[in-house]
Amino acid sequence: KRHIATDTQGLLLVVLVTAANLQDRAAARLLLPALHAVQRGVRWIWADGGYTSADLVDWAQKTLRITLDIVKKIAGQKTFVILPRRWVVERTFSWITQARRNVRDYERLTDHSAAFINLSMITMMTRRLTREKRTKTT
Repeated sequence: KRHIATDTQGLLLVVLVTAANLQDRAAARLLLPALHAVQRGVRWIWADGGYTSADLVDWAQKTLRITLDIVKKIAGQKTFVILPRRWVVERTFSWITQARRNVRDYERLTDHSAAFINLSMITMMTRRLTREKRTKTT
């Protein structure tokens, strides 16, 4: 499973790749300290419903001084609805899978998979920075 933390623009801050048998709540206890180590200024995090756990929310608040806000589905939701803040991470997953190597999980080691995810985001951000700005011609 791929667990990522992004900023509000969808740029990758931290990536954690785990085995499929690890629950999201347990993976969050690994991801959040890694995020706190590299981005000390982060104080508020929106998370998917898979990370729902009162223990996790309390642990993040007490240990890391981070407010963990779970984005939940709207009550009675039957069709697809864009949930606030969650689409940012989903868009980043889409950017990551644009790299052919990340479409399928080919890697044997989780560290290798995380490295290729980082590489694809570095490539994407570098291309954006070096892109020529188009000027309007009248």
